[in-house]
Amino acid sequence: MEKVEPVTRKVNLMKKYYAEIIGTFAMVFCGCGAMTINEITNGSISHVGVAITWGLIVMAMIYAFGEISGAHFNPAVTIGFAFAKKFSWKKVPKYILAQAIGAILACFILWFLFPQSQFLGETTPAEGFAPFKAAILEFLLTFFLMVVIINVSTGSKEIGTMAAIAVGGVILLEAMFAGPMTKASMNPIRSIAPALFTGNFQYLWLYISAPILGAITAVSSCKLVKDDNCCDC
Repeated sequence: MEKVEPVTRKVNLMKKYYAEIIGTFAMVFCGCGAMTINEITNGSISHVGVAITWGLIVMAMIYAFGEISGAHFNPAVTIGFAFAKKFSWKKVPKYILAQAIGAILACFILWFLFPQSQFLGETTPAEGFAPFKAAILEFLLTFFLMVVIINVSTGSKEIGTMAAIAVGGVILLEAMFAGPMTKASMNPIRSIAPALFTGNFQYLWLYISAPILGAITAVSSCKLVKDDNCCDC
């Protein structure tokens, strides 16, 4: 039995990473795919349709993989859970790598399917909207997202009807009102992946730093309204 247990544990960990790859792939493929198709068809899906797509795909993937990997699909969320002491820091790099594989593969397929697309769902501030304002908005969007996640999750896992509807709903809501200004990323890897194919790295700094800082701040704020040990395993 002593030889079997480490092997079983390794297999279980690999299943978590595979779940993060598949879930992140589905999220980016559908979300950025909706933006890409909306772009090349001159708005046939509409801004509202794109926002709904993001919310529904996240909701579906939480139902599908929440009990396996926790359905993070977002480096900011993974770092937030680790900062909250609900997730091992040792697993953070592997989770982020899995998320990166899923997101990049999704954007590669979108690039292959829709070569006429100029943006592939990339995230950039709206014309005339200062980058520092976009950073503040992305910080707040991720703050609200992580506040919801940390309060409806079980440990480091987003599982069950409450988590799926709450998290999918807040993503839909934030994409609906903030999408025209920043594309409502809230997710570093979701912004990095399309940039690798479009070559537009100008604003990546804000789409990486603001969500991570927003998630960490959200976790820190939980102690203001919950028990002192709310962020302990």
